Amino acid sequence: MTETHDFDLIIIGSGPGGYVAAVRAAQLGLKTVCIEKEARLGGVCLNKGCIPSKALLDSSEYYHLARNELAAHGVKTGKVSLDLATMMARKDQVVQDLTTNVRKLLEGHKVEIIQGTARLTAPGEVAVQDQEKKERKITARKILLATGSTPVSLPGLAFDPRQIVSSTEALSLDEVPKHLGIVGGGYIGLELGSVWLRLGAKVTVIEMLPKIGTGLDSQVARTLDRILRKQGLELHLNTRVVDAAVSGRNVKVTVEKEEKRETFSFDRLLVSVGRRPLTAGLGLEELGIQTDPKSGQVMVDENYQTNVPGIFAIGDLIPGPMLAHKASAEGIAAVEKMAGRHGEVNYDAIPAVIYTHPEVACVGITENQARERDIPHCVGSYPFTGAGRARCMGETDGFVKLIAHAKTDRILGVHIIGARAADMIAECVLAMEFGASSEDIARTVHGHPTFAEALMEAAMAVRKCAIYGS
Repeated sequence: MTETHDFDLIIIGSGPGGYVAAVRAAQLGLKTVCIEKEARLGGVCLNKGCIPSKALLDSSEYYHLARNELAAHGVKTGKVSLDLATMMARKDQVVQDLTTNVRKLLEGHKVEIIQGTARLTAPGEVAVQDQEKKERKITARKILLATGSTPVSLPGLAFDPRQIVSSTEALSLDEVPKHLGIVGGGYIGLELGSVWLRLGAKVTVIEMLPKIGTGLDSQVARTLDRILRKQGLELHLNTRVVDAAVSGRNVKVTVEKEEKRETFSFDRLLVSVGRRPLTAGLGLEELGIQTDPKSGQVMVDENYQTNVPGIFAIGDLIPGPMLAHKASAEGIAAVEKMAGRHGEVNYDAIPAVIYTHPEVACVGITENQARERDIPHCVGSYPFTGAGRARCMGETDGFVKLIAHAKTDRILGVHIIGARAADMIAECVLAMEFGASSEDIARTVHGHPTFAEALMEAAMAVRKCAIYGS
């Protein structure tokens, strides 16, 4: 007798991993349901992360340009003032529009949407509790976990609604802080620090490691450090927080560097030291689903399946960079494998972007990693000071750096710091997906004048490597 199920696939979570997986599953003919516990679809990325932060970064950049840069272009603006409430309302509208589009996308593909909190009760079975605490059980042949991640707090720095905040609250402050402290010099801290710096706050970043942007190419990290300091960001590296306490309307933070202690007083403190998988209440332990004891990440095989047959996981729940586009790629690959097709994610060609000004974007390995792995390599770089378009726009900070294998010329990594880096990196990702060489990019005609010409010039510079000159 054939076992019957309510659905072919249950997806828990409607973020960039979950909703993209749902659409692809529907396209492949799977009867699919997507369960979301929040009122709006889209997950952390659309509601509390990628999208609202970029909306504020863009708005704050316009404000900064109007106050400080337009005069050089002959544009007289008069007195410029900030309407924070309007800026926040615009950010909220951008989020609302995109989350509405996600719902329309799912409905258009006949994906059923259930609002409620999901819990695994057995392989192939999920209990969903709605806002009125009513519970129903649904079944499927396969279940995909795509619940994302949540900010990590530090001992002694528990989040509160007002003064010690996570990235979520830092996106919705009702006033510009006089002095914003940020614990953590990763991409979230640097981006949100840039927002509030442009809007008039004094911003101090405390990072326990010797450089900001852990994982960045060293040359890029040093350049970003220099530029952000020039903009007014106060950076304290090799510095750790030893004590913090709320005192009235301020947060007193004591830090230590080289055995010397210093105390800061902030009116807001953003703790941005990373994120952890959001698995609480999912029922993983009850079903014996294997997780990493240190990171809490769900362990999966090459098909994204957990140790419990029929239960899969993607995105921030599993090892790898916590990036929205990585989750989307995994969602597509996972459901394609479920449907008996070939699905794959090339983890060597996943771009990463920091949306500071200038932007930072990279893909592949760094020069240091090439050295550590004893990979024979050649490096070519080109500054944006030499790009005509960058000169016209007054965006000459930064450079493009391309790393290629010394013997095969295959591109191993590209690292860009400069305006338009977030968009330029797409060409590099495509090149790596196709196994391109630096010569391929060097011989590709790029429009003039464009920022992308700097990539072509960097590729040409690789060819000056001793390997080619011999």
